[in-house]
Amino acid sequence: MQLLQKVQGNFAKNKKYFKNDFLAGITVALALIPEAIAFAFVAGVSPIISLQTAVVIGLVAATITGRPGMISSSTAAIAIVLAPLIAQYGLEYLFATVILIGAIQILMGLLKLGKYTSIIPHPVVLGFLNGLAIVIFLAQWAQFKVDGVWLPTPDMLIMLGFVALTMIIIQFFPKITKAVPSSLVAIAALTTISILLSKFGIYNLITVQDFAGIELKGGLPSFYIPQIEFSWEVLQIIFPYAFIASLVGLTEATLTLRVIDEMTDTKGRTNKEYFAQGIANVVNGFFGGMGGDAMIGQSIVNIKSGGRTRFSGIVAAVSLMMFIMFASPLVNAIPLASLVGLMFMVVVSTFKWESLKYGKNIPIQDFIVIIAVSLITIFQDLATEVIVGVILSTLMFAWEKGKKMYVKTQIGKDKSKIYKVNGVLFFGSVLNFKTLFEVKTDPKKVILDLKYAKVMDYSALEAINSIAERYKAAGKTFIVTRAGESCRRLLKNAEKITSIVIDDHYDPTD
Repeated sequence: MQLLQKVQGNFAKNKKYFKNDFLAGITVALALIPEAIAFAFVAGVSPIISLQTAVVIGLVAATITGRPGMISSSTAAIAIVLAPLIAQYGLEYLFATVILIGAIQILMGLLKLGKYTSIIPHPVVLGFLNGLAIVIFLAQWAQFKVDGVWLPTPDMLIMLGFVALTMIIIQFFPKITKAVPSSLVAIAALTTISILLSKFGIYNLITVQDFAGIELKGGLPSFYIPQIEFSWEVLQIIFPYAFIASLVGLTEATLTLRVIDEMTDTKGRTNKEYFAQGIANVVNGFFGGMGGDAMIGQSIVNIKSGGRTRFSGIVAAVSLMMFIMFASPLVNAIPLASLVGLMFMVVVSTFKWESLKYGKNIPIQDFIVIIAVSLITIFQDLATEVIVGVILSTLMFAWEKGKKMYVKTQIGKDKSKIYKVNGVLFFGSVLNFKTLFEVKTDPKKVILDLKYAKVMDYSALEAINSIAERYKAAGKTFIVTRAGESCRRLLKNAEKITSIVIDDHYDPTD
């Protein structure tokens, strides 16, 4: 009864979104077609495998997603990782690897590792979006080639004209009405124009069928068990590919979730999304798929088209399957110019143009991270850019934090010299800390007052110990007083290997 009431409540809550979700899902399904075909070529598999992967992963992930509005499909990131495996070992190893990818992602979701995504700094996300926008932009130009050769100038200009027309419709149609997604209107209008131009023998635009090289038509995906003998030797082959692909997939899912959170001012559930991605890949592997993850470009298309609930993702997957099975002539007739124009509009909305003005308004280290991550996203993969971005941000933070430490000195009543340190003492500040002491000229008794300092790690403890040993070698007394709890814990764990003497009874103000 409670379950029924919950379902009814969710239905009432999301009823107002259903029309927009339905239309947004159809738009996404159309935009997925050339992307899925392109990813098939990257991985070295049949376009039908990639399209069916988009259906299975999209449907399963959308059903149990932790981030409504997110679109999952076959992706370039996974295709690039798995391409060498496919080339060397074939499809049976691919299917087994995809199942293992899903198992790893399910485990990460159950272990709630999504909480660690909070360490991804905002400059990394900005750099990722800018780099991704450039990657999407550059990827579209492959559709201006035939057999690797650029279109003749007249054909190139005609196609660019229709791309521009698509972008104009998408941009200005919402001023007329928002009842129908402008991107769907643009695709329908360009397809109609393309069919009429071809019918009257005026001009033949490049279509989806021309791009694929075959007529796209398929059936329902069928259950399939990989025909390999699972053994330790097989596991040694597929595990490295599965582990890397799982991390790449979850990285893209995490960043996509973060972006949609910001666009919709809502909060997704990262761990549940990890679990959803894992289940989707396991099911996909057992249906002969090539693996996939969340797609930020198509997710943005979905959100921009009005998709807000998991229904839009379900509609996208089901619509794609219906297109392949029953509307293949219409799908094959879609002009590539309309889909290129759609993706160019995604580029415009994805790129954070305001970041170009950030140079004078934000710390230079954050601007450097944005630029570095953008470049890494273009030339490497998502997992690499996130790892490098986080490391770069951490090192720059440590550098800046290390500089914000200062010391005051005074002479005590007993003629001792007191060093009062203010700031955080950790690996990033120890070099500066060691230069503060004048061992040769200091009196016989030296006090280190840590009341206003925080000792954070063993690098800090080693620095204090190094100073203590220098004073001891000079025949002088070195005492630490008013140490904080963190310093005491470190000292307790390392009391046998340090020369540090703590005297809590000594009051430097006496």
